[in-house]
Amino acid sequence: MRIASFNINGIRAALKRGFSDWMENRDCDVIGLQEVRCRPADLPEGAFGNHHVSWAPGSLAGRNGVALLTRTAPTEVRSWGTHLVMTPGESPDLDKARTGNTDGLPSELLPFAEEGRYVETDLADAPVTVACLYLPKGATPDPNNEKSMAKQGRKMAFLAGFRNHLTARQQVCAAQGRHFLVMGDFNIAHENADLKNWKSNQRNEGFLPEEREWFDTILSPDTLVDVVRAKHPDVDGPYSWWSWRGKAFVNDAGWRIDYHLASPELAKKAVTAEIDRDPSYQERTSDHAAVVVDYDL
Repeated sequence: MRIASFNINGIRAALKRGFSDWMENRDCDVIGLQEVRCRPADLPEGAFGNHHVSWAPGSLAGRNGVALLTRTAPTEVRSWGTHLVMTPGESPDLDKARTGNTDGLPSELLPFAEEGRYVETDLADAPVTVACLYLPKGATPDPNNEKSMAKQGRKMAFLAGFRNHLTARQQVCAAQGRHFLVMGDFNIAHENADLKNWKSNQRNEGFLPEEREWFDTILSPDTLVDVVRAKHPDVDGPYSWWSWRGKAFVNDAGWRIDYHLASPELAKKAVTAEIDRDPSYQERTSDHAAVVVDYDL
């Protein structure tokens, strides 16, 4: 089963840059998208190809939005906020939107419920629950800048609540005999090997000590496994994000902030884990690259 995570940095822009060709050529069973960044009324026809769509667009126009595209219809779809469930070729209809469920959601996550940051499906063709996440970016903390402090404080609150949410979801899936996979843009590089210029970024958001320590707490051989790192243990990267600015992409001065985190037995079933780095700067679909893993299911 081929499963991909891809921050497309806006579905309309990505379509102009070749996203449809990528979908067709990669032929994934499941695709998790982050930063769809489109109101349902503005979604181009055929944007998601021939997939079943579980989409939490969020309430912030032009921001956020996560979706799971599946080859077959999922048996269940869950999100924290309003979401749409669409069959292949179906246009979005807000009259059919489903209400999210925040029962039992950690209190730290409630302010994020309608921001389009999390959607989860139970696959019908494999005993797997797949979640798609777009984690807040945060900001480099500056005691003289209240806005940056508030923005990073909000990210840290999300992290605290999300850790508890992950634990709860893993326990439910284990009780049901289902594997669990959470993938997406975590906006954190976990280790030195996960970004090119790690020495100069230790005080910047995305590589702060407290963010990296949080990552330590959610990973273990008994809870969640970083699938790409497990398949590529001794390499720098492979990076999944490069700034549009300067020569970051040309020089491969990137960050690995997009992940597949899988329950241990699912992680063992990973056959290959690849980053779909575009051939050139001019051919980039997004400032991120897709993270594609084949699981032997």
